[in-house]
Amino acid sequence: MTNSAMLVVGISLTVFLAWLATGYVRRHALRNAMLDIPNTRSSHVTPTPRGGGLAIVGVFTACICLFASRGMLDVNIAIAFVGGGIAVALIGYLDDRTAVPAGIRFSVHLAAATLTVFMVGGVTDHSLRVLGLHGAVVGGVVGVLVLSWATNLFNFMDGIDGIAASEAIFIAVAGAGLNWLHGGDAALSVSMLALAATTLGFLIWNWPPARIFMGDVGSGFLGFSLGSFGLAVSQREVVSIEVWAILAGVFLVDATLTLARRLARGERWYEAHRLHAYQRLASRWKAHLPVTVLVILVNILWLLPWAYVAAESPAYALWCVAAALIPIGIVVLFLGAGGRDS
Repeated sequence: MTNSAMLVVGISLTVFLAWLATGYVRRHALRNAMLDIPNTRSSHVTPTPRGGGLAIVGVFTACICLFASRGMLDVNIAIAFVGGGIAVALIGYLDDRTAVPAGIRFSVHLAAATLTVFMVGGVTDHSLRVLGLHGAVVGGVVGVLVLSWATNLFNFMDGIDGIAASEAIFIAVAGAGLNWLHGGDAALSVSMLALAATTLGFLIWNWPPARIFMGDVGSGFLGFSLGSFGLAVSQREVVSIEVWAILAGVFLVDATLTLARRLARGERWYEAHRLHAYQRLASRWKAHLPVTVLVILVNILWLLPWAYVAAESPAYALWCVAAALIPIGIVVLFLGAGGRDS
């Protein structure tokens, strides 16, 4: 069997296992009344099982352990993904079951990010220079902050059916493709495809109308894993961190602008709300599906070409970030992201 055929079989098997595991988690959630009950800040109207992200965590962690045991994946990267990822998933699971104070959650996220930066590395000097910064210590601090924000990013943006899972699949597949095109570590590309396959198995259940939600256990884990991939790939000076910012552009811009406007009004950043642009659009259209599809189209037709150009021309990567994200920011603000709830 050729390597390509083995890859296809492996991806197909991973999708199936994640689909199977998600179904099991769903049945368990229904039996134990682990339901997300709609409230005034929810974007759904039907009680829905939650915690489906456990399937993503379990299957992807098994993939990483398998790759490391076979010598395919660097041990340091495996330790960062498994150790940090499980910590983020565990605190997310506890928060799904009973509210965990924001300070504790954020402390765990910082600890997981610190572990990853220690094992993998932080933001490179190449990316820091545009900010007038340099040095491993500075890069490490920035890396911890970037990874902590990525972890929370998916948590904030996981508010309608299918949006977080489809976003993760796009970033993982696009990142794997760009890494492969530019001669990056093949094991990292395969690992990213494994994350995409695992998430696809879950998305089958989560596609609008969702039959299960991923919960904080899944959203935080996805954000952490994708951020870790970004640091690991950029450390090899193959695909810079700016490219990853472009790929995550919709989530990055919507979450950041929404948070900034809420903080400017003195609101608590960790409290639930429906003020993101995608939530306002879902409310306006009275449906989740068209919003999720719109984000997918923006990713493929707008952000992916800019990410490709940035990867091909690293000297102009920051200009590509501006060109790709500023128009999204204008649209997000036009939709009322972070504005007062009417």
